[in-house]
Amino acid sequence: MFKKLREQCWKANLELPKLGLVIYTFGNVSSIDRNRGVFAIKPSGVDYDRMEPKDMVIVDLDGNVVDGELRPSSDVNTHLVLYNAFPHIGGIVHTHSTHAVAWAQALRPVPIYGTTHADHLAGDIPCTPLMADERIANDYETETGNQIVESFRAEKLNPDEIQMVLVAGHGPFTWGVNAEKAVYHAKVLEELCCMAYLTERINPDAPRLKASLIEKHYSRKHGKNAYYGQKN
Repeated sequence: MFKKLREQCWKANLELPKLGLVIYTFGNVSSIDRNRGVFAIKPSGVDYDRMEPKDMVIVDLDGNVVDGELRPSSDVNTHLVLYNAFPHIGGIVHTHSTHAVAWAQALRPVPIYGTTHADHLAGDIPCTPLMADERIANDYETETGNQIVESFRAEKLNPDEIQMVLVAGHGPFTWGVNAEKAVYHAKVLEELCCMAYLTERINPDAPRLKASLIEKHYSRKHGKNAYYGQKN
């Protein structure tokens, strides 16, 4: 019944170790079927090289496991909150990739220093505030999702344009129109975090990229006047 959705999710999960974004059983990818109101997600604590499509767990948008023999990722409730709050996203990724986690642990958004960053988003990569103790003691994974959503709303950020975030003290979450694109954004996020780190090491006083270059590089890939790549 969920064969195609499981295969999409499984293939996307296997990309994480290939791209050097996870080690051991770290990280997870989910993929949603909006028409059915369910998503597939990696099972908790299972090695990537042992996973099969049938191991992907199917969860509905109320958080109920509707199909699958294994327990879903411990981050399932974070994915659930994001799917319910951001209706256009089709896939979500969470990793503990080195440079992205370093920025999250430093409690810093990633400044937009260059055109590689501007090709993907026209502002800094946001970082949430640290979670309050009472929220940590509550339903931690749900509150992680809430923290992301509240941060986007407080900063008036569009999740269809900024498809990545750092959770303070924790690590990155990314999303996209499908699971494949969410994985792409996870790799891009890690590279942007690495580039920004190196930029500050080379020149601690490096300025943000000027507005005209940000606008040029972002608009040539996004929006009605985009001209990068081939027409569909």
